[in-house]
Amino acid sequence: MVPTLSLTALPGTQPSSNAIYERIRHDILSGALEANERLKVSALAKQLDSSTNPVREALQQLRGEGLVLFTPNQGARVRPIDMEFVRDVAEVGYLLEPYLLELFVETVSDEDIAELERIQNEIEALNFEDKARHTQLNNTFHESMYERHYNRVAFNVWKQHREVIGSISTRIPIAIGRQEAILREHRALIEAVRKQDVATAVSVLKQHIGDAGRHLVDQLRIMQTRAARSAGD
Repeated sequence: MVPTLSLTALPGTQPSSNAIYERIRHDILSGALEANERLKVSALAKQLDSSTNPVREALQQLRGEGLVLFTPNQGARVRPIDMEFVRDVAEVGYLLEPYLLELFVETVSDEDIAELERIQNEIEALNFEDKARHTQLNNTFHESMYERHYNRVAFNVWKQHREVIGSISTRIPIAIGRQEAILREHRALIEAVRKQDVATAVSVLKQHIGDAGRHLVDQLRIMQTRAARSAGD
């Protein structure tokens, strides 16, 4: 079966190597490419209107990230995005984000707080009606607190982690109870930041990230259970 990717090249142009890598990665994490699906270099190159070398390089990079598996005499295939993988990815954020947050709380300005409130107001006005836009705003909310951190290695690791979580989240609905919690936790975080209360801000953030990770795992478990039942009918 030839994979169906959402990346299409413009007429007369070739997508960049990075664009090919990002699209294949997104389609693996979002479920557009199914678990264990074969990834044939020639078929992908033809579909993306690209030469084979950038596709081969992208698959090797994704292999290094554990998203593509190589089997002798069978080639590349999609790594299943299971509950253990989602749990492990979520734990990265749980460990890293509090570290990035502390400096922001200690050095926050009135302008920083106003920007957080502006983003949060837009999130609340949207009220989860557009999931893609909500994900974008949510990422911006968090990134605005970490982007000035002096540790660029840590920030870039977090950003890559956030992209992975965002892609996985596209396949999973946000439960109503979780929607309410997201809005409540964001407001509590803003208030802690306003007071420059590092301990409270870190505590709120850890609960926020931990609950989000558990929600992803729980929703994925529900989806997999339903799929297994449907396959057995």
